[in-house]
This record gives sequence, C-alpha cells and structure tokens, in this order.
Amino acid sequence: MNETPEKPAAKKAVTKKAGAKKAVAKKVAAVAEQAPAKKPATRKPATKKAAVAKKAAAKTTAAKKTAAAKAPAKKAAARKQESRTAMVRRARRINRELAELYPYAHPELDFTNPFELLVATVLSAQTTDLRVNQTTPRLFAVCPTPEDMAAMDPQQLEELIRPTGFFRAKAKSLLGLSAALRDRFGGEVPGRLEDLVTLPGVGRKTANVVLGNAFGVPGITVDTHFGRLARRFGWTTHQDAEKVEADVAEIFPKSEWTMLSHRVVFHGRRVCHSRKPACGACAIAPLCPAYGEGETDPEKARKLLKYELGGQPGQRLRPPADYPGQPAPPMAAQAAS
Repeated sequence: MNETPEKPAAKKAVTKKAGAKKAVAKKVAAVAEQAPAKKPATRKPATKKAAVAKKAAAKTTAAKKTAAAKAPAKKAAARKQESRTAMVRRARRINRELAELYPYAHPELDFTNPFELLVATVLSAQTTDLRVNQTTPRLFAVCPTPEDMAAMDPQQLEELIRPTGFFRAKAKSLLGLSAALRDRFGGEVPGRLEDLVTLPGVGRKTANVVLGNAFGVPGITVDTHFGRLARRFGWTTHQDAEKVEADVAEIFPKSEWTMLSHRVVFHGRRVCHSRKPACGACAIAPLCPAYGEGETDPEKARKLLKYELGGQPGQRLRPPADYPGQPAPPMAAQAAS
C-alpha cells in the first residue's frame, strides 16, 4: 500500500525532465532559426569597408585630376625658378645645338635680289613659303622691277598671286610698295628698318627678313614658328611679336640674330610642330623645358619629321647648293602628282 502513492511522483519527475528537455530543444531550434536573420548583420562590416574603399578611390581620382590640372602651373613655376644667367646659358647652348643640326639653314623663299625677297615675304603671309616659291616665277617674269609692278593692272596682278591667298589685299600692298619704291627710293629697296616699315604691307618681320638676308644687317624674324619655340624654350612669355623680338635680342649677340632666326624656324617646321611636336626625335630635348608636350616615343616621333628630315622635298624650288634635301616641285608638277 505504501508504494502506490510514490508512483505518481516519479511520473511527475520524469515528465518534468522531459518537459525541460523539450524546452531546451525549442530554444536551440529558435536560436537556429534566428541565425540566418543575424547573417546580414555580419555582412555590414564588409559593406562599410566597400564604402570606405569607394570613397578612397574617389578621393584618389580627384587627387589625380587636381594634380593634372596643377601640372602646367608647376611647369611654369619651375621655369620661373631658373635664374636669368642659367636661362641665357641654356638658350645659347640651344643655338649651338641647332647650328650643328642645321648647318645649311637658310631663308626658304626663292629670290635673286632685294626686291624679289621683299615681294616674296609680303606674299608669304598666311601661306607657306612653298606656295610662294611656286607662284613667284610667273610673277617676276611679268614684272621683274618695282616700276613694272607699279604699272600693272590690279586684276592681272591679283590673278598672278591668287594661289597665295588673300590676293586682293596682297595685290594692293604690292602695288603700293612698288609705287613707293619708284617714287621715293629711286626704284631701289632701302637698306634701313626705318625706311622699310614705311612701305605698304611691310612690318618689322618683313623688314628684318629683307635686311638680314639681302643686306647682311642682323635682324630677328619673329614669325609663328619662332614665337612658338621662343616660348617653349622659355626665352619669353609674350605673344606680341615685337616683345618677343626684344626679349630674344637681349639673350643673343647681334651677330647671331639672322642665323638664329633661320635655325629656330627650321626646327619649328621640321620637328617642333604646333600641334604634334616630335619630342622623341628632337636633338635638343634635354635642353627644352617643354619636353613632353608632344610625342616622346622615338619611333612614333620620327614619323612626324618633315621636309629633309622626313625624307620629303623642301620648300625652295632653287635651294642652296649645301641643302641636303630635294628641291620642291613647281606648281604644275605638284598639281599633276
């Protein structure tokens, strides 16, 4: 009889333990079910890292753009840091290097006397020397002297010089300067700058070309090529031709002015072009502050070389005897080819 009341108590204990086990199992299952929901939380640090990396990349890109924008300013600052003495020495060394590179440098307009050179130089505005050289043979066959040209019919003169462009304005200048030479200078081209610049269509550039090459009077010829290279070489910062001339005149002795002009113009036409300078094929690259503005790969740069350096004809139909390249073809031959 004593054992009967103890059985329910034992059953209760067993039931209680089983319930406890079930409760634990439920908690384990609940934890297991909740685990996937917590996984996104574990991914948050990775997302934050990606965001940080993205911001860092954006900052790097912005820094690169800023550095690229500041590059010209740094180059200009570097030029300013060069002393005047160092710049003059470097400039004169460039002149010596160009003299070795172009020992045959010469005016690239065909002429046999001062009048022909004066007329050819006036015609060379806004066109190439080659086009002028192909045009002047017919012109000088018709009017070889100032008196002949001054007496020409304007329309006939315009037709003769039409290939050089701006032929109406140029014809007006040629008629005016020819008449002035006939009436004021006895049909002769004057050998002074002060007189030359009084002629219609004649400025300092044209006057210096005539003085330096027809009279042996030193002069600096600042055309588009000379001005571009003078700025790239750090000889001047000016755009105005007269200011460029004044700056360069202070760097070089007067005896060098005429040949310096030829050498710089030669280099500008053959190597240091306006749009695609051939930096990788430039003999004076180590002396040039503007190195890198053009093609630096030697093979690619060599393909950019022009005239005799590129194996092509020059600009003169009648070049000097020491010119190493080919003479330019006359107008008819060029048109046929």
